[in-house]
Amino acid sequence: MPEPLIRVVDLKKWFPVRMGFLTSLLRKEPLWVKAVDGVSFDIHRGEVLCLVGESGCGKTTTGRTILRLIEPTDGQVFFKGVNIFELNKEELRKLRQKMQMIFQDPYESLNPRMTVLDIVAEPLRVHGLAEGEELMDRVLRALEDAELRPPEAFLARYPHELSGGQRQRVGIARALVLNPEFIVADEPVSMIDVSLRAGILNLMMDLKERFGLTYLFITHDIAQARYIGDRMAVMYLGKIVELGPIEDLIKEPLHPYTKALISNVPVPDPDARRQRIYLKGEVPTPINPPPGCRFHPRCPWAKAICREEEPQLIEVQPGRFVACHLVA
Repeated sequence: MPEPLIRVVDLKKWFPVRMGFLTSLLRKEPLWVKAVDGVSFDIHRGEVLCLVGESGCGKTTTGRTILRLIEPTDGQVFFKGVNIFELNKEELRKLRQKMQMIFQDPYESLNPRMTVLDIVAEPLRVHGLAEGEELMDRVLRALEDAELRPPEAFLARYPHELSGGQRQRVGIARALVLNPEFIVADEPVSMIDVSLRAGILNLMMDLKERFGLTYLFITHDIAQARYIGDRMAVMYLGKIVELGPIEDLIKEPLHPYTKALISNVPVPDPDARRQRIYLKGEVPTPINPPPGCRFHPRCPWAKAICREEEPQLIEVQPGRFVACHLVA
């Protein structure tokens, strides 16, 4: 099998908890928010890996840490066999041309004081890749690829003059203008009107085929993941609990958390009968996650071993990985 484009090995990102002065004096050990706590997976060239889970499970932090938009606590991330956590600033700056991100909120990720021309041209200027007529040609081509037509009509506009869908397409054009190989798409349609989401997803799939792109697609919507993805990784409280081909996970989920997520996906058939799995309680705090399996306080089938021993993500079927004592 060819070497994966992206390899993530035991990735961790812990954030320190800010405490009051007296509390920090009395407490011997610092507190940490364990947002990402030992995540490993591969992404192969040309595929879409969907990272799925509830809000707050660590999906976005995983994507940002992979690109080193935030620095990791521990672990390794390899791009074409190169550990990006070992690169210096200049080496990382060059690598960023090949690794880009589409942010979730087009209302926050675009500078309101910059025109569309300046927003899309900024990566080219930062990397010193083009200027003058060549810069204009590349900006126009990126806007055309993002289906903002005619592209000339958008150059002088500011973000507040655009619709939500148009703003997100500007964000896509900004990512495309450097001709990247890998894109982290962080819930790229969650802030867009429902009627426009399919258009953005179709655009992303078309760009993938035209330019040979590889995506890490972050979402909480399993229906979106099924529409665009090849494989799916299910994340819970900073850990990946199941990973495999997306159709296999949807048709035959193995982990109890995956089963609960799948059981609650709406089915467009009023006569369909499905047994929904309702999870009791709240997601535990990532500051002090429960011992053993992190899902056991909410798992309907938890056993004694689930409360004592943390399950490892192991391959139980070809291409299927699960972290669960009930399956292994």
